[in-house]
Amino acid sequence: MKKKIAILHTSLVFVTKEKLLYNIMDELLPDVEITNIIDDKMLNIVMEKGSIDPEVKRRMCLYALAAESMGVDAIFSVCSSLGPATDVAREIVSIPLIKIDEGMAEKAAKEGKRITVMATVPTTIKPTVNLIKEYAGVFKTTPEFRESLSKGAFEHLMSGATEKHDAMVMETAKEAAKWSDMLVLAQASMTRLAPTLSDEVGLPVLSSPRLGVEKLARILNDG
Repeated sequence: MKKKIAILHTSLVFVTKEKLLYNIMDELLPDVEITNIIDDKMLNIVMEKGSIDPEVKRRMCLYALAAESMGVDAIFSVCSSLGPATDVAREIVSIPLIKIDEGMAEKAAKEGKRITVMATVPTTIKPTVNLIKEYAGVFKTTPEFRESLSKGAFEHLMSGATEKHDAMVMETAKEAAKWSDMLVLAQASMTRLAPTLSDEVGLPVLSSPRLGVEKLARILNDG
C-alpha cells in the first residue's frame, strides 16, 4: 500500500520559492503521497514576538491532529523555528512526527567540534542549537557553538531578491568560518547554498532537507 505523509509548512518558501524539498522527496520517496498543510502566518507571529506563544503551540497541535485524521503514516514539519511547538504536537499524535532538522542535528552532534549555526530568521537559531545539544547528550559529545544571523536576508528571499539573500549568507559564512570546523544552516530555505558555501570556506556545511527526508524515509520503511 502506498505510504502517505503530511508536510506542515509555516511559510510559502517551499511552495513558491525553493523547490529543492520536493525534488528530494521525488528522489527518495517517489511513491509517497503528499498532503501539504500550510499556515503562512505562524512564523510571522513567532518572528514578531520573538518567542512561541501558547496560541502558536495550539495551532501546531491542531494541524498535527488534522494530519493524523487524514490517515497519513507520518507528519513532516519543515519549520525549524517552531521546533518546540512541534515537540508539543508530537506528544498528542500516535504517528511519527519528524522535524526537518533532526537528521542534520544528529550528524552535527556526532561530527562537529566548533559549530556555527547560521540563520536568516533569528527565531531559528536557538531551537537548532538546542536540538544539536540534545543529540550531543545522546552521543556523549561536547561541541562548542557560535550563532550567526544574516539579518534581513530572509525578507530579501521572500521578496524575490535572491541574489541579495545569497550574498548576505555568503558574507556571514566567510566570517563564521574563521572560528568553525562546521557550519550548520538552521533553515531549509538556505540549503541551495550549501555546496557553494562549502567550496568557498573549505568546511563541511550541513543543511536539513536531505538529511531530514532520509530520516523520514527510514521511519516509513521501518513502519
